[in-house]
Amino acid sequence: MTEGLILVVDDEEHIRELVRLYLEKNGFKVAVAADGAEALEKAKTLKPQLIILDIMLPKMDGWDVCREVRKISDVPIIMLTAKGEEFDKVLGLELGADDYLTKPFSPRELVARVKAILRRVVIDDTMQKEDQISFPGLSINYASREVQVGEKLVSLTPKEFDLLWFLAKNPSKVFTREQLLTAVWGYDYYGDLRTVDTHIKRLREKVEREGAQELAFQIKTIWGVGYKFEVQEP
Repeated sequence: MTEGLILVVDDEEHIRELVRLYLEKNGFKVAVAADGAEALEKAKTLKPQLIILDIMLPKMDGWDVCREVRKISDVPIIMLTAKGEEFDKVLGLELGADDYLTKPFSPRELVARVKAILRRVVIDDTMQKEDQISFPGLSINYASREVQVGEKLVSLTPKEFDLLWFLAKNPSKVFTREQLLTAVWGYDYYGDLRTVDTHIKRLREKVEREGAQELAFQIKTIWGVGYKFEVQEP
């Protein structure tokens, strides 16, 4: 990973240059790409610290770029969308994006989001003292980002893994949707809180599919409040 390098991907030159100007004024190095294929190639070769990714791109759209990047890297991704529909926002987050902004956006707000996400990444890296959590029937390895339920490995998206890790590190503690968004996504979320519900639902489906009735834990809904990770008594 290239420290301080931000990859800005947008097919509109004036947006690329505007974002570049604001980022460089705040001490970041900037690389740019004008289409999805160029973005994917630069993500692989330059290994940026963060990617700002437009959705509507020639050659390969932002959805596909995000999907391909997530196969090889956990680099933070901020998606830019001109659509504003909830489907776009949720899909982006499910594919592994860390944040999104709807066009037109304030360059200052974008820079603030970049700093907030990178601050969280640094905190995660420096304060991550234990790299494995284990409960009966469940093992979560932070370093390899592997989740094992029973004898089987469960494939999770980056955000599903982060959500499970955060809840499992705080068993029996109830978190509101707002708290989960702030802790897991790393910013004060301004969109629909159903994003958390969507990720919890998908996480449960994947884990429970492998664990059947043998699970010694559950992600429990606390009606009117939020969610908690609860370990069952033997």
